[in-house]
Amino acid sequence: MRRVSAVPLRKNRDFVLFQTGRLLSSAGTASTGIAYPLLVLALTHSAAKAGIVGFARALPAAAAALPAGLAADRYSRKRLMIAADVVRALTISALAALVLAHALSFWAIPLIAFVEGCGAALFSAAAVGALRAVVPSSQLPAAVASNTGRVAAVQVAGPPLGGALFGAARALPFLVDAASYAFSTASLLAMRTPFQEARERDPSPLRTRLSEGFRFLWHEPFLRTSAFVFGLLNFTAAGLPFALVVIGRRQGLSSGEVGLLSAVFGACILLGSLLSPLVRRRLPTYAVVVLEMWTWCCCAAFLARPSVYVLAASLVPPALAIPSTDSVVHALRIALTPDRLLGRVESVRSTISVLILPLAPLAAGLLIEDVSERAAVGLFTACAFALALWGTLSPAIRIVPRLESL
Repeated sequence: MRRVSAVPLRKNRDFVLFQTGRLLSSAGTASTGIAYPLLVLALTHSAAKAGIVGFARALPAAAAALPAGLAADRYSRKRLMIAADVVRALTISALAALVLAHALSFWAIPLIAFVEGCGAALFSAAAVGALRAVVPSSQLPAAVASNTGRVAAVQVAGPPLGGALFGAARALPFLVDAASYAFSTASLLAMRTPFQEARERDPSPLRTRLSEGFRFLWHEPFLRTSAFVFGLLNFTAAGLPFALVVIGRRQGLSSGEVGLLSAVFGACILLGSLLSPLVRRRLPTYAVVVLEMWTWCCCAAFLARPSVYVLAASLVPPALAIPSTDSVVHALRIALTPDRLLGRVESVRSTISVLILPLAPLAAGLLIEDVSERAAVGLFTACAFALALWGTLSPAIRIVPRLESL
């Protein structure tokens, strides 16, 4: 593989192309993240069915992660990422066509959401290696923080845009998402850096190749513990923003107002990415890693005053902390893993990390509809508190290595 020179990230052509393509697709994804539940609520008036669609969209992140990681270590990562974008563009276009033709039934929505999620799982497994290929290890924390910030920037516009587009025409946010995947494909085609080092074909059985990735992760204490802690934390991180959308609609907000309220979360992530270099300089690595865990506990404020505005305000602290924690955890994970194992280790970590993720919108929808809004938010807050204690007391995280020492 061509050695990546340590030029500033803004002058790294392939990194800029990579970021631009991902941000455009993220803008579309943020738009449909609001549009999916709004579409289901308009069609069925059921929070539980909106949760089923969220479950179907998130399920492939766990179910398809292992085969996606194997494919990323065996085949061309660039071709896999392009194929994933093309599949997602066609799938979302089909959903838009069904909406425009007034031929949409409910069960077509979770099916389409599941196929889109499979494309996302394949793209993500290969994208980790692509980032490592175009960015030197010393710049990985800055690259991860930059990615988080740039994604947050489009997420600020994505939810209100999705709500506004849905209010204008139900098919519009899905058409925009399909176009964003086409832009992502174009950016990948323009990149010159190979997305993997030279490989020799591995003749070993599938089970052996997969177990090699699992063994590497299991014998790295930080990788193992962070996969479980942050994987379970994803239950809270996915459930509360989803609950914000459903609770907002139940409390009388319009689709545009729900989008604007959700955009506050993205705006704070953007601000957090700007603060991330300062946080990494001022706090020890261990403190940065556990920072996000504790901030999710702020959502307990909703239990005292069950207003959608209180819930939105309580999501501000974790949004500010996410870029700093991600920049350290993701960079360490990538730097600690050999290139030839990156797809498999990432797929194992991703499977552990997102195993419970699809249950978050499902649990939120069912609890809000059948029990109460307080019960849903209380469940996610309790999970966050337990994980914050685990992460704080874990020896594997307390002795986390500094990136500079690798």
